[in-house]
Amino acid sequence: MHLRHFEVVDALLRTGSFTAAGEWLGLAPAAVESLLDECEHDNRLLLFSRVRGRLQATAEALQLQSAGQRLLEELEQLRRVTGELRDHRAPPLRLMACEALIGHVLPLSVAALRRRFPDTPCQLACADLSHMQLALLMRQCDLALSLEPATHPDLQSTVLHSGKVHLIAPRGWLGGRQRHANLTLLAGEGMVALEQPNQLGQALEQRLRKLAPPPRLHLRVQSLALLRAMIEAGEGLALVDPFTAHSARLAGLDQCPVSPAIEVKLYALQRTGAETGAALRALSEIVSEKAIEALAG
Repeated sequence: MHLRHFEVVDALLRTGSFTAAGEWLGLAPAAVESLLDECEHDNRLLLFSRVRGRLQATAEALQLQSAGQRLLEELEQLRRVTGELRDHRAPPLRLMACEALIGHVLPLSVAALRRRFPDTPCQLACADLSHMQLALLMRQCDLALSLEPATHPDLQSTVLHSGKVHLIAPRGWLGGRQRHANLTLLAGEGMVALEQPNQLGQALEQRLRKLAPPPRLHLRVQSLALLRAMIEAGEGLALVDPFTAHSARLAGLDQCPVSPAIEVKLYALQRTGAETGAALRALSEIVSEKAIEALAG
């Protein structure tokens, strides 16, 4: 099948008419219909039937679209790169970060980087460690920011900063007097935790189970944003990383480090031996600065 034929099939599936598909592809409706006829004839497939003057996709057309979606995405990426080369634009800096960093540290860091390198576009994504590592290994990401070190031998982890695990609680729960919260305070208390905790979360839950009586883990959620919202609603307490605790403090929740202290490190993940341009090196420095500022507040 020719690539142009597949583009026509995809456009017709998206728009539902020769006229709209023509506008999508920059072709006359008659040209779209001709290309579809040619595609169906060459491949001996019926991809669309005409029912009362309207196009109706066949099962074969839907299967074709599903199988070729990756091809279209790669083609679009190729077109973007070609446009950047033609216009002499810098390639985008592709960044990924864990959820704890996207509410404060990452946006402030990227904004500072863009002021220093205004001609460098950025692509941002939120992901967990496994997806970060896969994107780095497939060269779909230049730098990932994580609270966990890389586990793959072809990736390197650089510590940018570190902080402590914090307790976050509804406003007034700590009474504004405590600078640290001993884990024994959590015995028998209602707790909120992530549905799929990372290595730190799993280690914290193991510690909590040793308390007498152990806390009541009565609510699990899928994101840190939802976890914080449930704490704001008075649904319990939570142990979180220092960056999530910083966001909670800005939202008016009580928060303080736990005792004994539990360290959390912020890592920059990259492919081992990958080239690093000036913008990428600057970003690592900026993230470190913004992390220090956030945790010092």
